[in-house]
Amino acid sequence: MNEFFNKSFYGNTVLDWALAFAIIIGSILLAKVAFYLIGRFIKQFTKNTKSKLDDIVIDKFEEPAVFAVIILGVWYGLNSLTLSEGASSLLANTYFFLVTFNIAWFFTRLLDAIIEEYLVPVVEKTKTDLDDQLLPIVRTSIRIAIWVLAIIVGLNNAGYDIGAIIAGLGLGGLAFALAAKDSISHLFGGVVLFTDKPFTINDRILTNGYDGIVKEIGMRSTRIRIRDGRELTLPNADIANSSIVNISSEPERKITVDLGLTYNTSPEAMRKAIALLKEITVQSNNVNEEKTVVMFNSFGDFSLNLRLMYYIKKQSDVFGTMTEINFEVLEKFNQNEIQFAFPTQTIYTLQ
Repeated sequence: MNEFFNKSFYGNTVLDWALAFAIIIGSILLAKVAFYLIGRFIKQFTKNTKSKLDDIVIDKFEEPAVFAVIILGVWYGLNSLTLSEGASSLLANTYFFLVTFNIAWFFTRLLDAIIEEYLVPVVEKTKTDLDDQLLPIVRTSIRIAIWVLAIIVGLNNAGYDIGAIIAGLGLGGLAFALAAKDSISHLFGGVVLFTDKPFTINDRILTNGYDGIVKEIGMRSTRIRIRDGRELTLPNADIANSSIVNISSEPERKITVDLGLTYNTSPEAMRKAIALLKEITVQSNNVNEEKTVVMFNSFGDFSLNLRLMYYIKKQSDVFGTMTEINFEVLEKFNQNEIQFAFPTQTIYTLQ
């Protein structure tokens, strides 16, 4: 048995390898115990405090802490072996990079949770939509900044020459820009939407053949809740390069109604019909009576045509107002025996 454990593989005995793997497995078990203890005791303790900040910190620290125990155990286990100079250097560099990655992971989780808990409710209560538009961009920018800093620090701690890497990126930047030209165009499209402000959060817009409510304006794409309730994501470049109709910005909604009366309608009845249409729109609180227009506009093939144009005030129920006015027209015309026309033909036959 001793002979087996004393056999050497890659500069280490079987016993050395067994101890190294035992340390790694032990660190994984220890990480599971730490995960249980944090969830069972520490979280219960923080729940009893008045502040939510400690709950957030512990919740976001839980998984990185477990990962840190595993990293430390793997490093300690492998470092107990007799390794070549190259392998030892690779192990140390990987260890430092993973530690930096773990710290960045914790801070991105923590800051994102703090923004969600404290800033998002404040932004939702404000009247302006500018902060709603800026918040997703700020959150994404914070994540990118932390990860870029973590990669630079991690590579530097791992012994890489950051200056040489950046210089190399300058040569590869052109190839990367060509490969990612679509993504870059979407980013610039987001900048255009942010500076020109053709619409803001919660505006109803019509673009690229879609009609919906803007829910989020990101750096690369914009999310729209279309009329059937589904969520649509459109690249910013596609929106910036197409026509945009901001329905929410319209001061009033213009409605045009064409009515056809029978040819046996008398001039007095036509004047009565025009007066009724004006009266109906004036009586509605949702209509701008100053802009209402009623006219006897044409002699049709089978009807005398009236045209009613009125404007529904902003923030009013458009469909409800249209239904209300149409019912009033139908009732008033029936009461006054004003008949609507329908397509007819008179055929004369020779005997």
